[in-house]
Amino acid sequence: MSVSQAHKELFGRLYHSIWNERRMEFIEQVIADTHALGDPTVAGGATGPSAYRRQVERFLTGLPDLKFDVHETISEGDKLVVYWTISGTHLGEFLGVPATHKRVSFSGITINQIRNGKIIESTVIWDGLGLL
Repeated sequence: MSVSQAHKELFGRLYHSIWNERRMEFIEQVIADTHALGDPTVAGGATGPSAYRRQVERFLTGLPDLKFDVHETISEGDKLVVYWTISGTHLGEFLGVPATHKRVSFSGITINQIRNGKIIESTVIWDGLGLL
């Protein structure tokens, strides 16, 4: 299996199993204990599988029917870049905004670094202002 194919399978598990199927038991299999999450909506820093779980739960609280669509992936060395769109219905508080009951959609890019079959760092860039 090429590194590129290994990366794609890892992210299939991340986006399909964890985010879209809500199978949180896969987080520890995908996210390294030292994983660093860089996201414009996370103050300070977030490290490890428990921090990643909190981020997933935070998004699902605001958008319980959230769906991740992966449009494109680019694999190079130990990095995988994923271009995605999230869509869902704003039914709970999200980013400090009370539920609006409106459908929302926003896109972003995540740059992930992989070591020993797990994600050790994720840098997320998405249009939070466009969402609001």
